[in-house]
Amino acid sequence: MIISVGADHGGFELKDSIVNYLKKSGHEVLDNGTFSSDSVDYPDFAKLVVKDIQQEKARFGILICGSGIGISIAANRHPGIRAALVTNKEFAKLSRQHNNANIIVFGGRFTSFEEAKEYIDIFFITAFEGGRHLNRINKIEV
Repeated sequence: MIISVGADHGGFELKDSIVNYLKKSGHEVLDNGTFSSDSVDYPDFAKLVVKDIQQEKARFGILICGSGIGISIAANRHPGIRAALVTNKEFAKLSRQHNNANIIVFGGRFTSFEEAKEYIDIFFITAFEGGRHLNRINKIEV
């Protein structure tokens, strides 16, 4: 599977660990940076991952900023994007089952690498249920 990944300085360390994990797990990774802990603006990296999803270059995206909040907001401003800030296993599962999320988001200052691995694995294997949830998702797109 092809996964697009991006982070600001607050998510840089977690992003690098996730990129390595994904590659070792057999995924192709589009690493959109950032590539250091120097201060950068999270909307720039959200746009890169969003573009990969919208152009179908990647199946899923992963975004990380310090809290996960700002980069979620930036990503969700774009058509067809459903970025879910995930803080536990149940959110990882429900974001796919009920919301058909295509980007999983983490707070780099609040999510450990071990937690992120668990959440990513759940996110990738969980299918969208459709049904009543599809009507709700269709109402999001304006």
